[in-house]
Amino acid sequence: MTTLAPPAGYSIQTRDLSLWYGDFQALKNVGVDIRQGQITSLIGPSGCGKTTLLRCFNRINERYGYVRTTGEIRILGQNIYAPEVSLIELRRGVGMVFQRPNPLPISVYENIVFGLRVHSGLGRLRKADMDEAVEKALVEVSLWDDLKDRLRVRATSLQLDQQQKLCIARLLPLKPQVILMDEPCSALDSEATLGIEELMVSLAGRYTFLIVTHNMAQARRVSQECIYMLLGEVVEHSRTDQMFVTPADPRTADYIEGRYG
Repeated sequence: MTTLAPPAGYSIQTRDLSLWYGDFQALKNVGVDIRQGQITSLIGPSGCGKTTLLRCFNRINERYGYVRTTGEIRILGQNIYAPEVSLIELRRGVGMVFQRPNPLPISVYENIVFGLRVHSGLGRLRKADMDEAVEKALVEVSLWDDLKDRLRVRATSLQLDQQQKLCIARLLPLKPQVILMDEPCSALDSEATLGIEELMVSLAGRYTFLIVTHNMAQARRVSQECIYMLLGEVVEHSRTDQMFVTPADPRTADYIEGRYG
């Protein structure tokens, strides 16, 4: 996927986006503008379409043969459904972190260079370049001091919070523009959650984050903007401080104040 200048400061834009799982419509005419370089949270009750929307942005929903999508998604100004768009290049530019840490069952080092090997071809990377990429990625996620002498240990042997940070680190050598996060702290305790939140805040600006979370306190702590979804529709999209203090829609207020969902 070609890197373009973000239009008017937006990394992601959708228009009239709808999605069906078979006969069930999970998204209904969604239109959102996600600002570049900040953290935006998707909030709403279970089953409202948050994760489905998130997975539209790297076209991962298409793994299921019964999914149908209409409308438009533009990332950095480019229509991701255009015939010339490569799924491999799209997913290089739009990384994803899942609910549970999912490092590959290989070493820390090989986890981080895995994407580089896939995109560059075996045998084309110099060891010095890989070493530099590993160190830079681990420094960015604040793991270098902990793991610089453990690069050959199996990644799945790390603590859960370290595994999740590693999952973020392995995206970085590919220079993504957008990082999608689906409940990235749901498997972590409060201390580890704080560590992941601090990491997101430190990386925002260099990357655009879009996160799905059920944790209202988390959304309020880390996000500059929030999108509230209900029954496949976007009910409200505003600055986080505005949404949590003076929501424009009574349905948003009901959710935030615990009267719904």
